[in-house]
Amino acid sequence: MNTPADIVCTNLAFGYGRARVLDRFDARFGPGLHLVKGYSGCGKSTLLKLVAGYLSPSAGSITVPGGGRPGVAFQRRHLGFVFQQLNLLPLATVRRNLALVGALAGLPRATVRARTEKYLGLLGLDAYADRLPVTLSGGQQQRAAIARALIKEPDVLLLDEPTSGLDDLNCRVIMKLLGSHLPPACVCLVATHDQRLEALPHEGLDFNRFLPVERHLVALA
Repeated sequence: MNTPADIVCTNLAFGYGRARVLDRFDARFGPGLHLVKGYSGCGKSTLLKLVAGYLSPSAGSITVPGGGRPGVAFQRRHLGFVFQQLNLLPLATVRRNLALVGALAGLPRATVRARTEKYLGLLGLDAYADRLPVTLSGGQQQRAAIARALIKEPDVLLLDEPTSGLDDLNCRVIMKLLGSHLPPACVCLVATHDQRLEALPHEGLDFNRFLPVERHLVALA
């Protein structure tokens, strides 16, 4: 049964040129953590960008929490997204990166300040709040991007390979946050091929059944 807090994908289709990535795809994601698993190129990142409204389906529809379609207002106020490239503003400090997102969402300054301290603390970034992203390690940048995505305490949180290439310590910090500190009623989709995240309580969607692994790679491996 669908509820107003769900993400609902109905008869979804999308492709890049002649390469069809999704075809007649149906899924429902309720509040909580969902791991979207699969090999590289199977469509995980594409699904996240469709749900966010950064890509438009060639057929079908997506309904986000509240009953609407993903668009600019949804992105500004209700969506947190962490790209593989992170996209932190290079000339803004970590604290300023969070503040700008909060201001764009229309949050009161006091709320932005309180949430900044909260998420920087949960992600071990207190000492780095006034540094530029270029001065941080890869793991610190990844955690800063996640803190920025959470500043709105969004209805929908989309993370594209948030632990790829990270050591176990950074991974555990991120896992602890995802397992214990998601905003109430948040729908969180994590595109990943990192088996360490399997330890988290989650619902799973295996994208390999939509785009089977290339058999010649199995032989080479």
